[in-house]
Amino acid sequence: MGSLSAVAADANPVVDDFSPYFRVYKDGSVERLRAEEHTPASLDPRTGVDSKDIAISAVVSARIYLPSAAASGGGDRGRKLPLVLYFRGGGFCVLSAASPVLHAHLNALAAASSVLVLSVDYRRAPEHSIPVPYDDSWAALHWAASHRAGLADIDFDFSPESWLVEHADFDRVYLAGDSAGGNIAHNLAMRAATLPLPGGVKLAGIVLLEPYFWGTRPTASAAAADPVKRARLDRLWRVVCPASEAGNDDPLVNPLAARAPSLAALGCGRVLICTAERDAMRDWAWMYYEALRESGWRGEAEIHEAAAEDHGFYLHRPDGDRVALLLKRIAAFLT
Repeated sequence: MGSLSAVAADANPVVDDFSPYFRVYKDGSVERLRAEEHTPASLDPRTGVDSKDIAISAVVSARIYLPSAAASGGGDRGRKLPLVLYFRGGGFCVLSAASPVLHAHLNALAAASSVLVLSVDYRRAPEHSIPVPYDDSWAALHWAASHRAGLADIDFDFSPESWLVEHADFDRVYLAGDSAGGNIAHNLAMRAATLPLPGGVKLAGIVLLEPYFWGTRPTASAAAADPVKRARLDRLWRVVCPASEAGNDDPLVNPLAARAPSLAALGCGRVLICTAERDAMRDWAWMYYEALRESGWRGEAEIHEAAAEDHGFYLHRPDGDRVALLLKRIAAFLT
């Protein structure tokens, strides 16, 4: 007879192993394998960007970033700043708004673009599967837009955030995100086309940084990728959205799928797609760009590709020349 631990393992085997991050067991339980690093919100001496953590609801929080000119009252005191709601990557499963790599990235983005950044801390899969990350992110967008509504058009407990009241230009609201966060930004822009936001807020544009788009269609960039990484991408959607019947051709992850809604309905006027030459999802970014331009959508689309870089290079090597070029391109788009 086997040991009790062996019997228990046989009764509840691992069904998805995403080591070194987490494992999912047959009964649906999730084992997190590493403690995540957290960086406190603070005034960043390198960029002069200030930040603080805020609660949006009982389940959704955010970190907000204020660039130095606005924080100090310098420059044009009456000038409002573009508001960027940012959604982190990590496959919907890892990282948080307090992760050191994301915190450094958003300090740099806020400084380079002179924008107010609201980094949304949506609940993570696989404990909270799709659509929870979308719904949490939409709740954050609704909450932010409610600041323009004079606190009137609100259907939940509302606590205003002073930095939004004092500094946000609600005629220039953008969504942005990297990887899974880019996927969220796209899907929220599609939702915004049919669901009105408080105060009549409209999305000015979206920035998709190496967006997590995938599907069953073979691509050259996927074929050239590391086989382990490619296999994980093939499995990821089933882990984060187990209720999906279409798998990797679910329109939420494959906006070019046969049953996906037309990109002509995208609810914003401008799109910037950023990809990297060695990213396994590179071809999906380019196909999205071309499909958007051909869809009949009346906005303006741009695409930027970082030569000789792989997925997430701006998080892992933030001081490189190509990161500086990327931030410059995003700043030009946002301002």
